[in-house]
Amino acid sequence: MKLRKVTAASAVVLALAVSVTACGGDKKDDASGGKKIKIGIKFDQPGLGLKQPDGSFSGFDVDVATYVAKQLGYQPNQIEWVETKSADRENALQRGDVKFIAATYSITDERKQKVDFAGPYLLAHQDLLVKKGSDITKGTDLNSKKLCSVTGSTSAQNVQKTIAPKANLRPLSGYSECVAGLQSGAVDALTTDDSILAGFAAQDKYKGQFQLAGLKLSNENYGIGVKKGDSATVDKINKALEKMVSDKSWDKAVKDNFGPAHYKNEPAPKIGDIVK
Repeated sequence: MKLRKVTAASAVVLALAVSVTACGGDKKDDASGGKKIKIGIKFDQPGLGLKQPDGSFSGFDVDVATYVAKQLGYQPNQIEWVETKSADRENALQRGDVKFIAATYSITDERKQKVDFAGPYLLAHQDLLVKKGSDITKGTDLNSKKLCSVTGSTSAQNVQKTIAPKANLRPLSGYSECVAGLQSGAVDALTTDDSILAGFAAQDKYKGQFQLAGLKLSNENYGIGVKKGDSATVDKINKALEKMVSDKSWDKAVKDNFGPAHYKNEPAPKIGDIVK
């Protein structure tokens, strides 16, 4: 009889241990005894989400996510950054790989069918990056010019369809390759979101070489992605973002990450707008 009681108690302890370790985007760190939170970001976008050679992370999305995490009760050393590439963002949330994602994640009706969004926390626009002093100052100047974008992106095609039908499209495998081509003269312009362009232009090795055309070819409202149905987390993140704007931490993050590129950012968008 005594043996049976001990066994039952052990089973309860085991069940509790399993429940603690199966928390998806949040987990217990056995070494420190503190909670951890997994956050999805990009690892390859300067000024937004970039993994540095020393293993640290920088960028506007990183700063926003760090601020939000702190409001949720997590210090920077309790954050586990997870690379979430564009094609895998919805799956990462659905699987519970991360608690939330801040990775140039534009809010769209199609995506809202699969995930919930907090924010938006930045309004970006499709734009052009050109060499400083370039004669490309408006969209039609791209006719007969070499326009670069990433393979599989629709940005360059949008330009060709809407404003410069004679633009010579030059798709490359990544934005870094496009920027290198722009620097060498192999291409005349690069197109994608202005926030991404500003991040590349702000890098030390490119400072003063490039400028944004300021065309505002589209509206891209960046939101923080959360697993579908997790309205409690959405509400908490929205409150954190509102505080970030009101205490001017948002302005500082914009200046720190995009300032060197003279990025003319839009004012902070109204939190909770367009996401319903």
